[in-house]
Order: sequence, then structure tokens, then C-alpha cells
Amino acid sequence: MEIHEILESVKKGNTSVNSAKKLLSLYSIEEVEDFVKIDINRRKRRGIPEVVFAETKELSEIKKITKKTLEKTNSIIISRIKKEDYPKIITYAKRLKVKIKTGKNSSSLLLFKKPIKFQGGKIGIITGGTSDIGVAEESRLMCESMNCKCITRYDVGVAGIQRIFPVLKEMINHDVDCIIVVAGMEGALATLVSTLVDIPIIGVPTSIGYGYGEKGIAALASMLQSCSLGLSVVNIDNGIAAGGIASNIANRAIKKNYSK
Repeated sequence: MEIHEILESVKKGNTSVNSAKKLLSLYSIEEVEDFVKIDINRRKRRGIPEVVFAETKELSEIKKITKKTLEKTNSIIISRIKKEDYPKIITYAKRLKVKIKTGKNSSSLLLFKKPIKFQGGKIGIITGGTSDIGVAEESRLMCESMNCKCITRYDVGVAGIQRIFPVLKEMINHDVDCIIVVAGMEGALATLVSTLVDIPIIGVPTSIGYGYGEKGIAALASMLQSCSLGLSVVNIDNGIAAGGIASNIANRAIKKNYSK
């Protein structure tokens, strides 16, 4: 039973307080062989699924975490998978008989058991160039895991500024609740978008760049120094964080609309 179902059952007198306490205790921290603690309750508490940062983990550890998490929850995101591990995790997921969503130019995966219903908010995702797509796709997977519908438009950066205007018109027509702007080099696209719409903007600086402001330093500094209000910024290449924040904003907007 979901938490709200347990509480409703108590309210109706169908479940005793002691039984409800026992059921709620299931939504807790799970340990996997004393090396990791999984926050099983995070989805119930915050609406955010478990995310495994795979870059620094052994394949055997990733498999154990994935299996245990999917025993208790519907979905998991595995981010930044090492190149040699990526096909092995795909094979393992198929063996677990779970569904897989991949991202273009991305080494992150969304695994889930039951179909994800896009009943949440709408989120626009924009990139400056094609080199930024991998990080943007990481954001998309995060947003979709949180039941949000994503409208993605890539390669519309300031090097050809005329490309952004029809894209923003489309975002406005779709009534998106938040826009994620992913850009490297000088990261100017986030400021530009923020000046043109009355929608919350989340800037994601990417490590695409070279020279004086290499590895995303210039893009991060530019976004942080922006004089345009309504723009917030996450760390370099942190598509996961941007997706989580954007989805919380979008889903809260949907809840408020439903409650009217």
C-alpha cells in the first residue's frame, strides 16, 4: 500500500493504528550487505526516486543496489555509468525484466517496473549546442521518472540567436512550468532565455569549453553572475539536480491547479 492509502484506510477505520505503524515502517532505509543504505522512502517523502552515481562504483555493487531498490520501489536512475559497464547493466536490467529508458549521448539509465504515467507538470529542456545533449538527456530521464512530460529542443544557442525565438514560443504555447537551459562555453543562453519568459529557469553549465574558462568554469561563472532575475543555477554537468528541481516546481504547480 502507498502511504496515502494507508492513511486513508486508518481514517476510514479499516486499518488499526498498530497495523498502519507496521506498514509505514516498511518505508525505511534498506541496507545492502553493509556497504550501502538505500533511501527507499525518498520517493514517498520528496517525490524523487533513488539515483545511483555509478561512475565510482563497481559493477557488482551497482547490480546489488539496483536489485534491492527495484524490489521496494518502481524506478531507479543509474547515472554516469562507465563505458565498459553500460552494456552489462542493460543486460542485467533485461534479466530483471524491467523496462529501460536511455538518453541520447548519455551514459545514464532509467529503469522501472510499471509504466510511468506523465501526470505531472510540463518541462522544457533546451541546449546551447549538440555537445550539451548528454547532460540535457540526464535531466530528461530525471524529469520523466518524476512523471513530468518533457519538451526537448536542442542546438539553439547564442551562436545562432535567431533559433531560440520559435523554440520559446513553442514552450509558452505548451504552457511549460519550468525550463532547463543546458549550455557550455560562456553559458550565455541561460541569461537570454531568462530575460524573455516569465517561467522559472534552471541553468546547467556544462564542461564543454576550452582555454581560460575551460571545463565549464566560464559557463558556471556566467550563469551565477547573471543580472537576469528568475534564473537559478546548478553545478557543472549536474543534469540530475536540474531535473529534480524542475520536476518539484512543475509537479507542485500541477497540484495547486488541481486543488483550485
